[in-house]
Amino acid sequence: MSDDEGILPKESINFIPCLKFVKRGIPKSIPEKVKLDPEDLAKIISNTRKALSDQGVEADASDEDSEENPPPEAPLNPISDDIAKEYDMDNYDDEDTKEGDPTLGIGDLVLHADPKEDPYLNQEINDEDSDAEDYEIKSTDNLILAGHVEGEAATLEVYVYNDKEGDLYVHHDLILPSLPLTMEWLSYEPGESTKGNLVAVGYMTPIIDVWDLDIVDCLEAAYSLGNKSSKKKKLKRVGHSDAVLSLSWNHHVEHILASGSVDQTVLLWDLNKGIIASKISAHMEKVQSLQWHPFESQSLATGACDQYVRIFDCRAQDSCKAWKVEGEVEKVLWNHFNPFTLFASTESGHIQMIDVRKDDAPIWTLHAHSDCINGISLSTQCPDCLVTVSSDKTLKVWDIPDNKPTCIHERNMKLGQLHCLDNCPDAPFLMAIGGDKNSNNFKVFDIRESSTTLQHFGSRKLVNPLGMSDWGFETANEAEVKEEEMETEAVTEDSTKSSVPKSGGAIGKFKKKSSE
Repeated sequence: MSDDEGILPKESINFIPCLKFVKRGIPKSIPEKVKLDPEDLAKIISNTRKALSDQGVEADASDEDSEENPPPEAPLNPISDDIAKEYDMDNYDDEDTKEGDPTLGIGDLVLHADPKEDPYLNQEINDEDSDAEDYEIKSTDNLILAGHVEGEAATLEVYVYNDKEGDLYVHHDLILPSLPLTMEWLSYEPGESTKGNLVAVGYMTPIIDVWDLDIVDCLEAAYSLGNKSSKKKKLKRVGHSDAVLSLSWNHHVEHILASGSVDQTVLLWDLNKGIIASKISAHMEKVQSLQWHPFESQSLATGACDQYVRIFDCRAQDSCKAWKVEGEVEKVLWNHFNPFTLFASTESGHIQMIDVRKDDAPIWTLHAHSDCINGISLSTQCPDCLVTVSSDKTLKVWDIPDNKPTCIHERNMKLGQLHCLDNCPDAPFLMAIGGDKNSNNFKVFDIRESSTTLQHFGSRKLVNPLGMSDWGFETANEAEVKEEEMETEAVTEDSTKSSVPKSGGAIGKFKKKSSE
């Protein structure tokens, strides 16, 4: 078999490697728009071309620190290495180049700073083309942030989703400088007294970018964490030396962001100063996942390819507990209904529940999927409702009461291999899922579409340990009855329509929205 066999051509690459919900009421109702005159845009293009040229010159010089202390080779892991192999990500940035021109990028894509000079634009530009109603973000809207890789382009797509109206559309997108692997929403904005609406993005490169989601059409991140070494500019490397696989924002100490990397380290970033506050080097392999404790500001959970889950007390460098699990760790997730426990999913398809007060083996181990589990989410408000997604293309809903996990529902989402999952903070049964099917790789899915799931969790009383937005109902059954009444009223008021599908409450509504 040749090395190239099984590698998809770049034009066939189309997948969602990471995504994140944003709570309602956070974004600005009318995002700001960046307006650049042709002179400013021409300057940006010129500077970008120069930066790309500098990168090409410096690419042959490896990082000094990496040469002196090269990390040991790590075994393949599904979320980074398998994706990298299947989509040929090692050569992702090696675009076909013109003879004598080693660097092609934005400078070659954006040829004209003034649109009037572009021969390919044959229609009059009108700033009023966008629908004002769609541009406005309502207080009942959620944003869904999706990292999207299509061909040679990497973008951050900002979706607007309205649960009540069933609306889902891309509000705007941002061009990313590299393949996104992880993202984390945060509201902390250095130097500002008010809350912000930002997202930190980790890439196949060592740099972390923080983007302002309330600004449309921006060409640069609000700020970046870390920088590469440059012999030409006499700069030493700051931050990670390899791809960033995981990010977690500390909700209690808001100026701290944690990052885990292929370079086997965890860095705690001080967002006020843009510097590294602390470095954790206890891992023997890539750090695939990390998450701050939901209620304790000092406790950080990590999962690595060395098959260990670790808990760090970040007040003391040497304070660490570790548990061996079944395979390389894909995700770690604190249990906000029982904060002394956490979950770990692995590349072998296992889920394990760990009691951090005990040093012995995990409480339970479950072979949940036939392939690696890339996403794991605990409902924000429905106790013991756990959802997983896997490279085996399925989503599964679990009930985990009394340490006895039971599969309630299994569904092939028809999105290809599933790479990421997130639960809506305002709706406890609503999930966003990303996959790698070329024609269909993103979906918003309400698990109540499964009658089995609705029946099983319907009467379970909801709680709100994380202080999320009030869903407005005490149980799923109550929500079902109320939503059915609202749909019936809407049908009655709109009796002039010739054909109205029979409503099944929330189930019927979501089926119509997510029909395939």
